[in-house]
Amino acid sequence: MLNISHNQLNKKVTLEGYNAFNKAFKTRQYKIFNRFLYAFAILVVIILFLPWTQNVSGNGFLTTLTPDQRPQTIQSPIPGRIEKWYVKEGDYVKKGDTILFISEIKNEYQDPKLVERTNEQREAKSRSVLSYQGKIEALKMQVASLQKEKELKLSQAKNKLIQSRLKVKSDSIDFLAAKTNIEIAERQYNRTLLLQEEGLKALKDVEEKRLKLQETQAKLVSQENKLLSSKNEVINAQIEIGRITASYTDKIAKSRSDGFTAESSQFEAQAQVSKLENQTANYKMRNALYYITAPQNGYINKAIRAGIGETFKEGEQLVGIMPANYDLAVETYVSPIDLPLIHLEEKVRIQFDGWPAIVFSGWPNASFGTYGGKVVAIENFISKNGKFRILIAPDKNAEAWPENMRVGSGAYTIALLENVPIWYELWRQLNGFPPNYYTPESNSPIKGKNNDY
Repeated sequence: MLNISHNQLNKKVTLEGYNAFNKAFKTRQYKIFNRFLYAFAILVVIILFLPWTQNVSGNGFLTTLTPDQRPQTIQSPIPGRIEKWYVKEGDYVKKGDTILFISEIKNEYQDPKLVERTNEQREAKSRSVLSYQGKIEALKMQVASLQKEKELKLSQAKNKLIQSRLKVKSDSIDFLAAKTNIEIAERQYNRTLLLQEEGLKALKDVEEKRLKLQETQAKLVSQENKLLSSKNEVINAQIEIGRITASYTDKIAKSRSDGFTAESSQFEAQAQVSKLENQTANYKMRNALYYITAPQNGYINKAIRAGIGETFKEGEQLVGIMPANYDLAVETYVSPIDLPLIHLEEKVRIQFDGWPAIVFSGWPNASFGTYGGKVVAIENFISKNGKFRILIAPDKNAEAWPENMRVGSGAYTIALLENVPIWYELWRQLNGFPPNYYTPESNSPIKGKNNDY
């Protein structure tokens, strides 16, 4: 009852005779309540000085420690049509087990004997390469024969040139002799003519000398013709040498050109053989791709493309698989303001969905149902949700994580920082200050460098 009236009843009427007054205004109850308040205040003061572990919390989910252990989808590198399923969802498969069989839908690959026919084309081109090789060898032999024949012809022509030059020399000597003879004949004729005029020689002797002079002159002309003919033979021999050289050079050049053409055709045939071998290998590999196999041991999660006769494109997801063997980890996210407080090897407490826990974020030792972990990777670039991704692995020195947990389950993480009094933490929270920045004492790897997990 509020005492707001100016007419106070307790000053006019005594209450000491009532039982309620005796129960409410006894001195003993006042003393007990005061003691309780004093004890509670002392307890609050003591609690304010108790250590409190600063922390950074985040929400994440279970994943695997290495990328090859995470759930994946199986794609087909070629387009096709589903023909037969060999597994069903939930089945366990080993690496290399056939999951489904597909057929070809592209017209250029639908020939059932495509590999055999491509091999036949390759064999034909290989024989063509051998034929060109034989032609090249034959042309090389032809060039060698032409070169030898050229040498013989040139030797013959040079010998003929030498003979012509020797004949020129011989005819030159005969021509000089004819000149000498005509000079002698002219002197004899003149002398005989002079003696005949003096009466010492008869006219018959003069006529004989004239006849001999004419014969000598005719012989000189004949020798001169022979000399000129010999010189012409020398010129003809030189011309023949040039003709033989030009003729055989042309023949040899033509044979070599044919050889180069044959080599070019051979190289082209070899390129076609290599191309056909490449096509054959590709066709064999493509035939092997008709069977979609498991990349590793695991369980079939979901058939993304179901049914028989359904077509799909290359790279399209067909079926999901979860690896059988994996190491669990927690993927969580922290705000950019808290990122400088997170270091590699940082201790973290984790609460898993489906596993009841009593959490005291500042007293990790008193938290029940949480499990220990440590930071193994810190992302260097912000995620789409505006936070930085942190990867947490099990702490080998802490309690083991519970079994039968599945990848993708939720997890609540508490990264443990340094210890401060409770009063300081309350003061920090009331003022909206971030946790204290600190550097761990242990020599951990450089912050922010993702290690190979």
